[in-house]
Amino acid sequence: MKGKNILQVNQIYNQDCLIGLKDIPDKTIDLVIIDPPYDICTKGGCKGKTRIAKHMKNLEDELIKNDLVNAFNYSVLDELVRVMKRINIYIWCNGRQIPIYIKYFIEKLDCKLEILIWNKTNPMPLYSCKYMSDKEYCLYFRKNGYCQPKNYEDAKTVYYSTINIKDKKLYGHPTIKPVELIRKIIRNSSKENDLVLDCFLGSGTTAVASVLENRNYIGYEINKKYYEIAKKRISDTLKERDDVDE
Repeated sequence: MKGKNILQVNQIYNQDCLIGLKDIPDKTIDLVIIDPPYDICTKGGCKGKTRIAKHMKNLEDELIKNDLVNAFNYSVLDELVRVMKRINIYIWCNGRQIPIYIKYFIEKLDCKLEILIWNKTNPMPLYSCKYMSDKEYCLYFRKNGYCQPKNYEDAKTVYYSTINIKDKKLYGHPTIKPVELIRKIIRNSSKENDLVLDCFLGSGTTAVASVLENRNYIGYEINKKYYEIAKKRISDTLKERDDVDE
């Protein structure tokens, strides 16, 4: 793969994706999966010393500390559209961001939309002045994109599982997604040996899922701590896969 610099497939980069994406040639990527920072509103709602207020403040502090909130530059979308062979992209987001993505991909680019939901079966029981935080949205936009679920379970748009407490402890990322769910998305919207891009890689879930589904990957993660965690996690996954194959 050639760009301004030589870009290696099956590599991750500790780099701002707006810089790194410039090195990817046009129409190179088969599938994009991203989990950008959420737009968190801190106005209104519960205040003071209630249980929910303390929990939300702790979560907000953790997200801010790790640059995981309100830091998404939407100009990244232009670069992602440029590098995709055809628009075929999954975007994790919260409710406040849905109108922005719909305006960009549907009103501007005339894409199709599907909404996937991760339904958390063991959410924190905090609901005294809000609905329970028991779901996360994943928007799937495509324009001639590939969507071919191979079985009944993979075709479902609601994924039920517990919160990733184990993975959060292992990899230290507060918004980590279930690897089995990401594997399902990859199976549904790419073929073996296709190239999957995640430019907000976090602890490496998309790259790990790509390895497990026999896809190639490229990842960018600007946070050095998470980049190092992702590197080790990918290395461990490759070793485990090779041990099984022997």
